[in-house]
Amino acid sequence: MTSDLSHWTPRAWPGDAPIEGRTVTVEPIRDDRRFGELFEAYRGSAEAMWRWLPYGPFADEAAFRRFAEATYLAGGILFHAVVPKATDRAAGVAALMRIDQSNGVIEIGHIALGPALQRTVATTEMQYLLMRRVFDELGYRRYEWKCNDRNEPSKRAAERLGFRFEGTFRQHMIVKGENRDTAWFAITDGDWPALRTAFEAWLVPENFHAEGRQKRPLEAFRRGAAA
Repeated sequence: MTSDLSHWTPRAWPGDAPIEGRTVTVEPIRDDRRFGELFEAYRGSAEAMWRWLPYGPFADEAAFRRFAEATYLAGGILFHAVVPKATDRAAGVAALMRIDQSNGVIEIGHIALGPALQRTVATTEMQYLLMRRVFDELGYRRYEWKCNDRNEPSKRAAERLGFRFEGTFRQHMIVKGENRDTAWFAITDGDWPALRTAFEAWLVPENFHAEGRQKRPLEAFRRGAAA
């Protein structure tokens, strides 16, 4: 981080190019060709997956497609399909949103992962790939994560990935007829170099047993990178 921003210029809007990882491709959604795959991925999702989102679950594929057309293809929010390389079928989404080019701030949100993606290497790699695009490719200064303060799994996920808790906005929103206090987390460009080192060390194939179980957790690599 630098305090002298006299030469700062607005950052570019995130582009349409897919981001290729070792286990996953993160693909900006620009048409409806992945909608059928996403509906199938979500079909087996428990009600808990939709508990904290402002929409869902969906009665049938037609209802989901109407939602996806209106939401995933809307301007201002860049939704990405999460496509594991093992299947080449979309199994979830994540969005870059509240994109403030002038100040170099961007938020990740609308994370919805089907059962096949939950607690997988691909999910963590997806998060790393989006961070790499935001900080390394585009040069943003701040990357935000916000969630319902009662959503404990989301808060634990943010902390595992290296986001720092910054506070709670009380009575921030009304979602599905309930009050939402919003917990705010963020990563800055000053935090990113150590986090990038930790992610890249965690993601190497040698850190995983043959069945895919990790040998060392991401948090251990983060502590090492910070030290």
